Amino acid sequence: MSKLTCQISVSLDGYVAGPSQGPDDPLGEGGMRLHEWLFAGEGPELQVGIKSCGAFIMGRNMFGPGRGAWDQSWHGWWGGNPYHQPVFVLTHHERETLPVDGDAPFHFVTTGIESALEQARAVAGDRDVMVAGGAETVRQYLAAGLLDELLLTVTPVLLGKGEQLLVDVGDPTFEQVETIVSPSVTHLRYRVTY
Repeated sequence: MSKLTCQISVSLDGYVAGPSQGPDDPLGEGGMRLHEWLFAGEGPELQVGIKSCGAFIMGRNMFGPGRGAWDQSWHGWWGGNPYHQPVFVLTHHERETLPVDGDAPFHFVTTGIESALEQARAVAGDRDVMVAGGAETVRQYLAAGLLDELLLTVTPVLLGKGEQLLVDVGDPTFEQVETIVSPSVTHLRYRVTY
């Protein structure tokens, strides 16, 4: 069976987004600093992991800022699908599949994390499925004992507050299997067992 993985940037103090997230600042105050390494061209070896995935799962907050009924004109923060594979968005409000980028639509799942994973695995075939984020979605998969691998990109910034990653996740065991040091961040790959 394919693995369920997650690759996410985190501050030294454990946050994946800063405070005051909103439509004009989706990663919150200081949150973009967590991803500067990527825009500087570091970590091309990590793209291999993303490209090996056949489907992605994300929470509604990662897809867009709204709550409640959907704004049908909203097509995601990116104006397309940055993963170029099908994405399953966890939500409490139904929405028709959003057909973007040919074979890489956004599907909206109201039936929970296990259902989203089952649907993602069905389209991914023998390829892995990746939880793209946000923090709450990653926490749910960890707490349910479903995440197989976690790649943390530790960025040397302190956010002080915001969206923490590893709280209320139960008691998983993290076995470090790889360390990749780049000029401005450290990538830590963990095998997760329960």
